[in-house]
Amino acid sequence: MARALGILLAGVTLLSGVSRAAPNDHGGDALSRLLAGNRRYVAGTITHPNQTAGRRRAVANGQHPFAIILGCSDSRVPPEVVFDQGLGDLFVVRVAGNIAEPATMASIEYAAEHIGVGLVVVLGHSRCGAVDAALKGGDAPGHIAALVTAIAPAVEQTRDQPGDRLDNAVKANAELVAEQLRTSDPLLSHLVQDGKLRIVAARYDLDSGKVDVLPSRSN
Repeated sequence: MARALGILLAGVTLLSGVSRAAPNDHGGDALSRLLAGNRRYVAGTITHPNQTAGRRRAVANGQHPFAIILGCSDSRVPPEVVFDQGLGDLFVVRVAGNIAEPATMASIEYAAEHIGVGLVVVLGHSRCGAVDAALKGGDAPGHIAALVTAIAPAVEQTRDQPGDRLDNAVKANAELVAEQLRTSDPLLSHLVQDGKLRIVAARYDLDSGKVDVLPSRSN
């Protein structure tokens, strides 16, 4: 299976002109860069980096993003805006509830293993509708049930915690997804163990715009 994936990734390279970058700084400087951009965003001093025609031409034939963001599809949480970044800076995967379903994980594996990105941020956010749906329970219509099922462990983990139940579940969901990625075989877990990939969970506040990295014993 691993050999087949390698062949597939090699084929994608030939088609896209993307080459594998050397693993970066194990996520340290990358996380600092993200948080610095977020501070600019919160302060209203955004610089809109790497959004010129020159930058567009520079990245047209290959990409070397410095961070992977697994974020929620919520229209109020666009990572490039929240972190004040531009073209080619972030490899963004968005799905309601920032869950790690197969296609999501495959996308992250591609960026981490093939492009050599050294940081993944699982970005949850306050008042997340997908987490709220899981919290309320009941029968969810259509494929929404898949989201509710994926987020249910976070709801269960925080059931007896004091404080805001929704916010507790939002944080727990981000942390559980981050741990799911860290232990995902065969690719991500080995990159983490080899010190080539750092995976953190974070929470975005819809009111303040601030991103806080959530504490984890694995970071």
